[in-house]
Amino acid sequence: MADKKDDKKETEEVDYTLNNPDTLTKYKSAAQISHKVLEAVTALCAAGEKIVTICERGDKLLEDEIAKVYRGKKISKGKHARHKPAATTLKEGEAIKIQLGAQIDGFGTIVCDTIIIPSAENKDGTIKDRDADLLLATYYANELLLRLMVPPGLLATGTDEEKAKAAKIKAPTQSKITSLLEKVVKSYDCNLVEHTTSWQFERNEIEGKKKIILAPGDGTKGDGTPEVGDVWGVEMGVSLGSGKIKTFENRPTLHRRTTLTYALKRPSSKKVLNEVVKKFGVFPFSLRQLEDERDAKVGVVECVRGNVFRQYEVVGDKDGEAVGRLLTTIAITKNGLQKIAAPPAPDLSKFKTDKKITDEEVLKILEQPLAKESKPKNKKKKKPAKKAAAAADDDEESSDDE
Repeated sequence: MADKKDDKKETEEVDYTLNNPDTLTKYKSAAQISHKVLEAVTALCAAGEKIVTICERGDKLLEDEIAKVYRGKKISKGKHARHKPAATTLKEGEAIKIQLGAQIDGFGTIVCDTIIIPSAENKDGTIKDRDADLLLATYYANELLLRLMVPPGLLATGTDEEKAKAAKIKAPTQSKITSLLEKVVKSYDCNLVEHTTSWQFERNEIEGKKKIILAPGDGTKGDGTPEVGDVWGVEMGVSLGSGKIKTFENRPTLHRRTTLTYALKRPSSKKVLNEVVKKFGVFPFSLRQLEDERDAKVGVVECVRGNVFRQYEVVGDKDGEAVGRLLTTIAITKNGLQKIAAPPAPDLSKFKTDKKITDEEVLKILEQPLAKESKPKNKKKKKPAKKAAAAADDDEESSDDE
């Protein structure tokens, strides 16, 4: 009988939307892991360190943290990370991107931060000149984009009539979003990185039905607008150069399984596919995370050719200039936008530059909140039992006197 009950539970349709509290809990559990490992990996980043070594340590940290949650339950868990080419080492004053993520039961959170490698000039944490311009432009453009993703009228206050009127306002078009963001980055003499894309997240999917494409160089368009109940991976890319991108010749090391099927012929290809299905599902993975990296390099070729795997090319600014990137995983609820997994807020007092945002429309949007203020519940303090009894006795005496 117990087996039949278990079978029945498995066949019952599960609500994987945000209407199910477990969904947000799993997103947040994955986010806590992402935050913890991001902080640890950031601390490892110093001049002279090999990136492959840092990535390997980050992978191990992710693996250890993921193993601690939902023990004994049959749910999928995993991690994914992006990094620069493995042959490079970090240099003083270099702007680098740290991007990683974790998933619990198919609910993935990704977070990305950009940091400047400490040098003699900025050992006190001060960031100045063009480095400051890049990080401030990226930060404020990201904050603006998040506010533009809040559904119209969701945070409106006032009378019911005023709220209804606010809700009828149309969400900004993607071309309008790009236009506003360009005002931000150009305030710091920077440019948006073309084709920077934010995706709707779903269970077992980090590139869902909806997407927002910033500065689409070839005229491509995004699809759909953010709504209550959505989870998104919001990405911001800003460059000190033109923002035009080019593909480098470095061998791609990051891949992701597609939903396509193909009759693989090589045993090494089949082995790699089976391992990826078991360990990573449809989430990104690095070849170094596989059991035998040498075999994986051979097997992955046929998988990519047959479109079973999609490989992430190594790209960068066409002018070779520094690029700033941030990625935030958000949930849109009836109370507004929640940052589930987000890069740490920078200490803006550490940035030294003579540039600033002056556009009134942009400044007004930046002042807007992301969510409704949560009002603390009024909890009446309970009197200690003895004091309460004494107070009751006093009340009775005064009643008798009357």
